[in-house]
Amino acid sequence: MGEENSFLTATYLVSGVGDFYKRAEKIALGLTVGTWTGLSMEEKDKLIKHLGKVEEVQVLPGDEQGQGKALLTISFPVLNVTPDFPSLLTTIFGKGSMDGKIRLVDVTLPEGLRREFPGPKFGIEGIRNLLGVYDRPLLMSIFKQCIGLNLEELNKEYQSQLEGGVDLIKDDEIFFQDDEAPAIQRVRSFEEKNRRHYEKTGKKVLYAVNLTGPVTQLADQAKRLIDAGASCLLLNVFSYGLDVLHQLAADPNIQVPLMAHPAVAGALYQSPDYGIASPLLFGKFLRWAGADFVLYPSPYGSVALPEKEALQIAQHLRQTDRIHRDAFPVPSAGIHPGLTPLLFEDFGLDFIVNAGGGIHGHEEGSAAGGRAFLHAIEAIVSGYTLEEASNYSPELKQAIKQWGVHSR
Repeated sequence: MGEENSFLTATYLVSGVGDFYKRAEKIALGLTVGTWTGLSMEEKDKLIKHLGKVEEVQVLPGDEQGQGKALLTISFPVLNVTPDFPSLLTTIFGKGSMDGKIRLVDVTLPEGLRREFPGPKFGIEGIRNLLGVYDRPLLMSIFKQCIGLNLEELNKEYQSQLEGGVDLIKDDEIFFQDDEAPAIQRVRSFEEKNRRHYEKTGKKVLYAVNLTGPVTQLADQAKRLIDAGASCLLLNVFSYGLDVLHQLAADPNIQVPLMAHPAVAGALYQSPDYGIASPLLFGKFLRWAGADFVLYPSPYGSVALPEKEALQIAQHLRQTDRIHRDAFPVPSAGIHPGLTPLLFEDFGLDFIVNAGGGIHGHEEGSAAGGRAFLHAIEAIVSGYTLEEASNYSPELKQAIKQWGVHSR
């Protein structure tokens, strides 16, 4: 895992009054050896290799209430952790997360420790190879209207999405109660539709089935779904835990892409003073844990992230790294065809356009909604405006009428 003197660093945003350097020392001690005063020289010699160190204290402008702010960077000996998320998070943010206004904003791991985390199995290049699409952003449809529908009804909805020309179709993350259409049955039926669609059109599609069940049975369920033909797995990673994603990604018998959904993550990143910063949570942690796709709030919808944070997440996911493959950013929520120029301007070529209402809410149905998106993507990549492209696409013209075109 690394040399004995190897360190990882964590950076915190803290608020309050008093000496921030002393606050940093308290964190460094409290999260490592606990106390330093009153120890004998023999005890200090034994514990010093486990002692956290204050690396930097950067004082920031205070708030309107007169409270100061500072960024504290602290290093932790790699000797203190085992290569898993429970150990990492407890070491750098365990009881410290309850110590007033404190927010974990960044973590840097040494190379030896980073290699212990699996990273994405496929990455952007691998996903593009699976689909055979290289020259544009990918398009994904969220499978809405799912709970309570039987398999026949779901098959009809799935076929409409296929006909819209999408590259991926994913279950809605709330699709747990599936007595009418169990996951195994959905996989068998939808993947057969994918096969026929490929034979007819030459276009491949991935279906991300929601991986659910007791956590102790999740890996076995994943393998059953794969045996049934599953081409992709969706995981509510913050409901189950980062270590669950880690274990699925590291399992050599799970050889399909993994898609991480951000459900519950708002409880971790939303506060400006507490929790974990979104670029770290979605960008670094999910890539290290092994997600090939990372869904997170876009900068545009009703649950929007600040633009700077959304772009930082994408940067972390796509960063060139000799240790881990990159991962697809999937900025989500509130996406409709009229946002395509803004999405492309912000995220470039390697991201996934992910839509639910923007596809299914199209006045002419889901197939038309998919085609409207596909025509919008192809137009923008080719240097045309949506208005120009709509002259040749009635589906896009209708989408623009419904939602408009958004630009800065």
